[in-house]
Amino acid sequence: MNLCITGHCYIVKGNEKVLKRAVKILLFTLATCEFDIWITYNWLSLSEAVGTMRFGVVLLLCLWVLGAAGSTAEYKRHMHEGHRKGRAHRLRREACKDDEVGRHKKGSPILKRSPDVTKSLLTKSEQLLRIDDHDFSMRPSFGGPAIPVGVDVQVESLDTISEVDMDFTMTLYLRHYWKDERLSFQSTNNLSMTFDGRLVKKIWVPDMFFVHSKRSFIHDTTTDNVMLRVHPDGKVLYSLRVTVTAMCNMDFSRFPLDTQSCSLEIESYAYTDEDLMLYWMKGNDSLKTDERISLSQFLIQKFHTTTKLAFYSSTGWYNRLYITFTLRRHIFFFLLQTYFPATLMVMLSWVSFWIDRRAVPARVPLGITTVLTMSTIITGVNASMPRVSYIKAVDIYLWVSFVFVFLSVLEYAAVNYLSTVQERKERKMRDKSQLPCTCGPSHPQPMRMDPSYSEGDLNTNSYGMPGNGERQERIIVHLALGDRRPTSRRKGSRGYVSMWIDTHAIDKYSRVIFPGAYILFNIIYWSIYC
Repeated sequence: MNLCITGHCYIVKGNEKVLKRAVKILLFTLATCEFDIWITYNWLSLSEAVGTMRFGVVLLLCLWVLGAAGSTAEYKRHMHEGHRKGRAHRLRREACKDDEVGRHKKGSPILKRSPDVTKSLLTKSEQLLRIDDHDFSMRPSFGGPAIPVGVDVQVESLDTISEVDMDFTMTLYLRHYWKDERLSFQSTNNLSMTFDGRLVKKIWVPDMFFVHSKRSFIHDTTTDNVMLRVHPDGKVLYSLRVTVTAMCNMDFSRFPLDTQSCSLEIESYAYTDEDLMLYWMKGNDSLKTDERISLSQFLIQKFHTTTKLAFYSSTGWYNRLYITFTLRRHIFFFLLQTYFPATLMVMLSWVSFWIDRRAVPARVPLGITTVLTMSTIITGVNASMPRVSYIKAVDIYLWVSFVFVFLSVLEYAAVNYLSTVQERKERKMRDKSQLPCTCGPSHPQPMRMDPSYSEGDLNTNSYGMPGNGERQERIIVHLALGDRRPTSRRKGSRGYVSMWIDTHAIDKYSRVIFPGAYILFNIIYWSIYC
């Protein structure tokens, strides 16, 4: 807005409505002052401008204040409009963000995944089987007779047999057969429908479990190994692949010549025989095994099935199915690792019977070595066996062998002791007689021979070995007792005392007794346990 006063024009910026109102008020106020005011919108004629410059300055200040007020009002209006536009922009931006998130949830045409055909088929199958129309938390024919559930098993592998833990691990295919009319459907070609494990969670299936099992799991590579097949008349086949580790009560009284019998027991957890009748689908033919099943230590003799009733005092009677298999242990491994080494140690201990009794450094280490070796064999066998409180067959053999080895050491101790005692007695007798002791043909003068001894008996070396090769030890002491009567010179006047001691007789007898006794023990042992 342009304002001209007394030939001077001033530009006043601000709200046009406010300035017009201010000018009208100013003209009304200065009506008595007779000014000439030129305004762009109206031409106002006054006589002449009267006043001083002071009045003009004051008037200009008033106009400036009015313009500033108009500018402030305009600024506030613009700020208000700016806030309103910013808020509207913010709301539009949030709305766009929500729309973008919604589009991502629904799936954009670029990143949207293709629909799962299996799920769509499963939904159609659920509609065909009318799963939502029934309560599958209850068994079929609830309130009526017990539902029969047939079972058959195919053994895939018998993985391990542990004597220490007394258990076995088996992998098998477990199949259930029953009829549920709630799953019946109409079919023109009378074909069954096959499903995976997702439908199993929505229908009723038998609650089977393995009695006395320690660990079990359903295989899930690459998916859960579960199959469900439904026929149009409502017959259901439910199959799954399971690995189970179950307890096996083993008797090791005949180990390692033993035969073990283990059982895998299957039973319903919740339903008694009044609600669920469990049976083998085809009797003994319900159990199939792979011909390639083999174990390193056992020979699988046979598999068979049985059915029994199990009673629990708080819940009642339950049908229980048994898979029983018989295992016979291979003996050849234990013959090489246990029986042959033990027998060789016993035979090695007999070598000391042919070693001279004076060779102490040879006989003592041999006996100690065989005893320690037998102890090591016994410890090694028991380390791989459970700590049972009864005697095993292998314990009998090893401990009897240990006794034979120990007795061979005692035999040498007895020989050595008796020889020492005999030498002491001989020394005492020689000291008492005060006569020269003749232990060989080197002193012929003071010695008289008894006619019962030949010349060959005297031709012995210092170790008591006779000239004909037979090893003997003979200590011959002839004591010539002089006759105290000097007048008597007859043959009977001098007496001869001959003492014969064979200290090697114990070794001689041991060479026959020890092997004979051990052979007799082996005959009795193997005739009983084989």
